[in-house]
Amino acid sequence: MSSDSAPLIVRISAAVIRDGQGRFLLVRKRGTTAFMQAGGKIETGETSLAALQRELMEELGLVVEAAEAKFLGCFEAEAANEPGHRVQADLFELSLDGPVTAAAEIEELIWLSPSAPALPSLAPLTREHVLRLPRQTNEH
Repeated sequence: MSSDSAPLIVRISAAVIRDGQGRFLLVRKRGTTAFMQAGGKIETGETSLAALQRELMEELGLVVEAAEAKFLGCFEAEAANEPGHRVQADLFELSLDGPVTAAAEIEELIWLSPSAPALPSLAPLTREHVLRLPRQTNEH
């Protein structure tokens, strides 16, 4: 069996960011249509947490302390913006109740309720995994 037809894997780190109402923060990159979690590719020699911290600073101007990011696991789905690729995503959960601003390649951001009657175009990872995650009941 030839491995030429196997999809290429892109390793990413992404944030499942929720507010106090349980809504998810989703971003849309410039020139694309699908909304997804903020985050991005893990660079050579970089841990998934370090990649998450770097990407959230670049994309949203957020400073994330290691203790604030709860590792949820590694999930795989079809890549939204790279045909023939799949993403393997290390997902981290964060809570955010303050303002956030789109920066770098982020063109638009939205707060999405999982029970919204009409969902925008969603990346496969978001649609297949993130929206199905149970809501944590952490009281602060």
